Amino acid sequence: MTAPLRVLHIDTEKGWRGGEQQALYLAEGLARRGVTNLCVGQPGMPYVERCRAKGLDVAEVRTRGEADPAGVLRLRRVFRSFRPDVIHMHTSHAHTLGVLAAKAAGIGKTVVSRRVDFTIYRNALRLSWFKYRFGVDRYVAISEGIRAQMVKDGIPPERIRVVHSGIDLARFDGVAPHDYAAEFGMPRGAPVILDVAAFGWHKAQEFLVRAAPAILAAHPEARIVLVGEGECLPKVRAEAEALGVASRIVFTGFRTDVPSLLAGCDVFVMCSVLEGLCTSLLDALALRRPCVGSAAGGIPEVIVDGQTGLTVPVRDPAALAAAVLRLLADRALAARLADEGRRHVERKFTIDAMVGGNLAVYRELLGSRPEPPR
Repeated sequence: MTAPLRVLHIDTEKGWRGGEQQALYLAEGLARRGVTNLCVGQPGMPYVERCRAKGLDVAEVRTRGEADPAGVLRLRRVFRSFRPDVIHMHTSHAHTLGVLAAKAAGIGKTVVSRRVDFTIYRNALRLSWFKYRFGVDRYVAISEGIRAQMVKDGIPPERIRVVHSGIDLARFDGVAPHDYAAEFGMPRGAPVILDVAAFGWHKAQEFLVRAAPAILAAHPEARIVLVGEGECLPKVRAEAEALGVASRIVFTGFRTDVPSLLAGCDVFVMCSVLEGLCTSLLDALALRRPCVGSAAGGIPEVIVDGQTGLTVPVRDPAALAAAVLRLLADRALAARLADEGRRHVERKFTIDAMVGGNLAVYRELLGSRPEPPR
């Protein structure tokens, strides 16, 4: 009998964002298929705590940045104890530390997930060239857009595989639409245009704010709702004030009821200038919400223009406003796109598809080893 596949996952983040959720989904899904997993993360942080709560084996290893020799030695001890077939690194710092520890231990094939479409050469000295060219057997890009950027940066294409992120469709069963009028005092029935994202520079919510005057000229009662927190929030607020639309824009801050907010909106917008894939768009489509997105990174793989939603050029508030207004005016089109969007998610962006795609990468690296029973 073939021994169960052994996969060690490393996530070094101290917070909880989409990448950590995907790493947890992956370990859970692999466990259901008979894979033995060990989830390694920072002591007491959400990643290890949530993995433990799901019944997964965890190892708490403190690391400090990616230049941490002591952290590498601690990881090497864990590797030698667990003896993984595959070491899957889910964050940038995990990439460096995990490769060094794997080489020191002499154990395991190495896989790195890449979830952003930034160039790898964000440092002017281009030191990332060495990190990305050596020590990794396979990269898993979560979109074709990320793969294209990695190839452009010089990563050999034969070492990159695309496996889309997956979402839990069961999360949206029976979700009730949020009552925006009751909470925010807007006119009942007023159109709600929603954006859910951390306020980082690449999410570029200011372009939706710049589209607001044209949207409000056609629908004065409409409200634009921006959900999230982050360093760029004050800048976006200031832009809304300067354009005279602040009274029609709702800044909610961080929310735990995003599915309900999505279910109650009329149009969901994602106007990023860089975007790996965007699970918020997947969530919106899962709830059959009409979507508009910028043609950045992996967004066109989620929003196929004219089929599952509408895409617009990056940094183009006029085009963004026109697309939103089109969906508000043509409800039949909006419903058709939203229905096809839900089917698109069911076909390509489920947790099961994501787990199967990563497992196929492992099997490729390990040769003819059969897939464990499901």
